[in-house]
Amino acid sequence: MIRKFWPVATLLMLALSSVGVASNHGRPSAAEETANPIPAYKSFIDKTISKERIDRHLKYFASEPHVASSPRNQELAAFVAKEWKSYGLEDVHVYEYSVLLSFPERILVEIVSPEKMRLNMKEASYSQDPDTSRADVGLPYNAYSPTGDLTAPVVYANSGNPQDYDALEKKGVKLGGKIALVRYSAPYSYRGFKAQTAERRGLAGLLIYSDPKDDGASRGPVFPAGPWGPMSHIQRGGIPYDFIYPGDPLTPGWASVAGARRLSLEESAALPKIISVPISAEDALPMFQAMSGDEAPREWQGALPVKYRMGGESPVIHIDIKMDNSVRTITNVLGGIRGKEDPEKFVLLGNHRDAWVFGGLDPSSGTACLMELARAFGEARKAGFVPRRSIYFANWDAEEFTLTGSTEWGEEYRERLSRNLIAYLNVDSSASGKDFSVSAVPCLSRVILDAIRDVSDPATGKKVYESWKAGSRKKGTIAVAGGAAEINPIGSGSDHTVFLNHICAPALDMSFNGDYGVYHSRYDDYYWMTHFGDPGMPYTAALAKIWARQAIDLSSRPLLPLDYEAYAAAIKDYLDKWAKPFDPSKKKLGNLFGLVEEMRKNASALNPSIFASPGKVILLSVEKAKEANRLLLAIERDFSLADGIPNRNWFKHLVFGTRSTYAALLLPELQEAAEAGNAQGVAAAIAHLEAALQKINAKLKALAGLLGKGS
Repeated sequence: MIRKFWPVATLLMLALSSVGVASNHGRPSAAEETANPIPAYKSFIDKTISKERIDRHLKYFASEPHVASSPRNQELAAFVAKEWKSYGLEDVHVYEYSVLLSFPERILVEIVSPEKMRLNMKEASYSQDPDTSRADVGLPYNAYSPTGDLTAPVVYANSGNPQDYDALEKKGVKLGGKIALVRYSAPYSYRGFKAQTAERRGLAGLLIYSDPKDDGASRGPVFPAGPWGPMSHIQRGGIPYDFIYPGDPLTPGWASVAGARRLSLEESAALPKIISVPISAEDALPMFQAMSGDEAPREWQGALPVKYRMGGESPVIHIDIKMDNSVRTITNVLGGIRGKEDPEKFVLLGNHRDAWVFGGLDPSSGTACLMELARAFGEARKAGFVPRRSIYFANWDAEEFTLTGSTEWGEEYRERLSRNLIAYLNVDSSASGKDFSVSAVPCLSRVILDAIRDVSDPATGKKVYESWKAGSRKKGTIAVAGGAAEINPIGSGSDHTVFLNHICAPALDMSFNGDYGVYHSRYDDYYWMTHFGDPGMPYTAALAKIWARQAIDLSSRPLLPLDYEAYAAAIKDYLDKWAKPFDPSKKKLGNLFGLVEEMRKNASALNPSIFASPGKVILLSVEKAKEANRLLLAIERDFSLADGIPNRNWFKHLVFGTRSTYAALLLPELQEAAEAGNAQGVAAAIAHLEAALQKINAKLKALAGLLGKGS
């Protein structure tokens, strides 16, 4: 396979004249000074996007199980590439990687005492939805669990977080060598963190189940009558420690291309040593019925019809699991539209393709959205749309395992991405309801707000911004971040991770959220989406329009619309919050606060020029505009710590990191050093932030010089 990247500056530029930046390195023409095609581009995209086509795409992608590396998923990769070429996208290529994936050969879980009972380990079928009766959905499992055969008593550890095990030990419950039964509960924490925590506390096995209190009957009607999970639903998922590093567990920090060096399984820091299996609430119930020990705390009580106890001696469980953890091929697909003036610089829009089963919401709704958006941009290109900078679309593979496809591609093209990636815009799942939610770096805030101020909420006819500011209608899934009426700090858990945390480019992740209790189960399918998630696809279409506006603004405005005044305000807030428990007097942060305020003032002076109406021409030559945009693009990279965050050096961003739970970790080097009581580490982190802000302020001053002199 020939590995290609997008074109360099010597490629033939397309003919449409751009607006606001002079051609031939001179001043704009009179026509260029008044023209503003950006609203017309957005209007064209709006008119082109079809809810019916989105529905057809969704039905096709969710029609069969398509786990990473499966024949069906490979067929879908070929389909994406073929469709994108037919849409008129340029530079459509596939990128293959050989990575460690994990599949079950045998899983047995049974109660051996006080009475013997083999767990069902199957999800019920329903006549209303024929897909639930398919025999090819595979065994529910936790990817990267080791093979093992274990018999031991069970302890109930609530959500499996460190404080839960502390509570058990205070009650005298012995943990060593036992099996923990834990639940996916609010607040949600990543199953890999549950595995690592159990492993560190000396447990030998881990069973994870979904309690009806969290995502089942206690929340509302269950599938197939409603959006919540029935008693038999099982949440599959990986348990690698990708908060240490994501991607192929055998190639940390480098791409899994042909001939690449690989670690052994034993050398990998991302692979768990503890046996783990997901089960249903239906299978957890007889365990609780046989559970011995003290009554669990009130806040640990779930919604099963039984008194929850802590366990420790009974019941005794036997787990026999055989896994095939071997290297397999995965496939990413990329294609896009070349920019006219600065084609090497590009905006990247991405979604993953692989699913644990059908992936109705996660990820096929997002894939359907991406496909329709790619088609709409292809039609716009045929009609004459050429952005200043390039727009590319990415359909990733093996995200469900350990953010694998995007990470491997990002690692392979790290240097080019560091120079050229304007922003990465991620949509994992498009719409499980009506509440817009977004997580992002602060410099993208205006791009986000402008987009949602311009797109209508399908239910109300008002702008999405107005619905968003009004707040969430009700509490939705535990598996998807909420946060209506605010732009959330961005953590990990999806394909933006490599671009934000490793390459240090601006990134966002967004969706419309609602009631969703069938995460990673066989019930997350086309039936669920068309009955509960987004019937008729109005919110998926709305998200496509929001996505399009972000891409057009970032690729087509004269200057990159990155708001570093908002970034400075956010950093000040993060530092204020950090200081409360660790340095209330803020003595250590005096110089740092001064540099943040300098950043705010410098950026504030620039924003009137950066965010001028696209119809008001900024009189810059092409070369000066390129230089200004190079500086704007580079500012986020100044938050990169070359050696990485201590103990997790794959993660390099000084402002945005991730907890082991996937939650955002703000000021990660500073926060982790303070939590560890490492005064030297705190001082080093402050010095790194000061150095980053000094570089940023120098760039902002250089920008002021460029914009002040005009052409």
